[in-house]
Amino acid sequence: MQYKAPLRDIQFVMHELLDSESHYKTLPAFQEADRELMDSLFEMAASFAENELSPLNQSGDAEGCQFDNGTVTTPKGFKEAYKQYCELGFPALSAEEEFGGQNMPFSLSTVINEMVGTANWSFSMYPGLSHGAIQTIEHHGTDEQKQTYLEKMVTGEWSGTMCLTEAHAGSDLGIIRTKAEPNDDGTYSITGQKIFISAGEHDLTDNIIHIVLARLPGAPAGTKGISLFIVPKVLVNEDNSLGENNNVVCGSIEHKMGIKASATCVMNFDGAKGYLIGPENRGLQCMFTFMNVARIGTAVQGLTAAEYAFQGSLTYAKDRLAMRSLSGAKAPDKVADPIIVHPAVRNMLLTEKAFAEGGRALVYYLSHFADTVAKGEGDDLKFADQMLSLLTPIAKAFLTETGLEAANHGVQVYGGHGFISEWGMEQNVRDTRIACLYEGTTEIQALDLLGRKVLGSQGKMLANFVNIIQTFCQEHKDNDEMGQFIRPLAKHVKEWGDLTARIGMQATENPDAVGGAAVDYLYFSGYVTLAYLWARMALVAQTALANGTGEKAFYDAKVKTAQFYFAKLLPRTTTHVQRISTGVEPYMTMDVDQFAF
Repeated sequence: MQYKAPLRDIQFVMHELLDSESHYKTLPAFQEADRELMDSLFEMAASFAENELSPLNQSGDAEGCQFDNGTVTTPKGFKEAYKQYCELGFPALSAEEEFGGQNMPFSLSTVINEMVGTANWSFSMYPGLSHGAIQTIEHHGTDEQKQTYLEKMVTGEWSGTMCLTEAHAGSDLGIIRTKAEPNDDGTYSITGQKIFISAGEHDLTDNIIHIVLARLPGAPAGTKGISLFIVPKVLVNEDNSLGENNNVVCGSIEHKMGIKASATCVMNFDGAKGYLIGPENRGLQCMFTFMNVARIGTAVQGLTAAEYAFQGSLTYAKDRLAMRSLSGAKAPDKVADPIIVHPAVRNMLLTEKAFAEGGRALVYYLSHFADTVAKGEGDDLKFADQMLSLLTPIAKAFLTETGLEAANHGVQVYGGHGFISEWGMEQNVRDTRIACLYEGTTEIQALDLLGRKVLGSQGKMLANFVNIIQTFCQEHKDNDEMGQFIRPLAKHVKEWGDLTARIGMQATENPDAVGGAAVDYLYFSGYVTLAYLWARMALVAQTALANGTGEKAFYDAKVKTAQFYFAKLLPRTTTHVQRISTGVEPYMTMDVDQFAF
């Protein structure tokens, strides 16, 4: 399985669906990002992903990372690939010019991250978390901290991590125990252990800058008593040269199901020197800068899983011969028909395709709001921030779950060959499974969406998006060709509001109703969100066809994929509505002891 970057569809979403060039012109900082520049970056990233990273994907999985007394060695070829990644300027793309960055939009980095991640997700984990660490220091660091760390992080000479999780505290960060004791010189001694730290130790960079959550003495209990610290692997001298090693040691690396070429580390902080970033006891708020970027990055992994599965499945389904079509032989000159003629196989292929292309539209759409949050002003910034807050948990959870579904279809299309390692489909499943877990599980994201974002804002955040969809439906309700999309979309978006109100009423009587409905609500929200984007893509494609634009087959396929999504995938919402309507009682009536019977 050799990855081929889907440049035509990337260009369709960025140029024709989202009109990125016009979007960038509304943000003075990004006005230089024109179509020519975008396409040149996309082509450069595609070449790197296809020729350098894709060949290392399976070999990296087979070799894995090696651990020896605190030292981690990445698989063969990773160091050379990382060096080339830096030379191409990818780490610096969205960073501030003051520190050597190119000050390009976050959305352009997202496109490149998709190609890098689809070709080799394990590799993408190393620079991936550095982007969030850089943004955290840019937003919350002092001038001295920025001068000390950013330039070499931006060039990729140094990398970064986020250190949140502890063995007893997964998503419940309010119970972390890592301590930060003040020193006389204004620094802090950080003591504790963090687990599941992606790229916590490796041999790709000279230094690793850890962003660590810890508690100050006397800090309030829970999340209100967490502070944020910069803790470098190697201390930095006043002249910005590297000094002595800090008391930060990798205790082990995890032996895990997938992403085996990515080092997932246990990190021990034994009185390590740290530097407070942001206000005391406001670390979680500062960390959200990091976490939102990481969650968008995880949503990208769901997209990459669907894309990778689709590419492999399509090639195999056109070549593999098995049985005859029920409606008559389609390849009479061969011993059997290619399996792509069978409806069951086409169902899997189209599901992969619909989730990959729909996921691409959602991630890129979301990243445009991130651009505005980064460089916008006034009402535009406020609106974009609310949209980003609403859509991030949907994108993270829904796309990773549908990406996993698509990855499983990839194995199924290959049959027995999908279960063995040579074809790459089983690795895709293993690599993708973690995406539903890290940066907050699907269940955590569902609670965030329904509890904090929708009900917590008294429905205002949802109303913003509902208004966008309803305006789109109203504008195109008289378009006969669009009726097949507009009518069901309008029905579902109204149902979205009704469903929200119903859950809110249930919650007034029983607060557990929110937890009982959250996951089904998230799935419903995801299917409707993708329906809106598929309707928009169908409109763009239909318009191109009506205008006689070239590439008739491409646009016709886009319309047909939208039709498949509305006919075969959007109806899944009915089940989720029914499950919500039965309330929380079926979950809660059984006594704990009865589970054992």
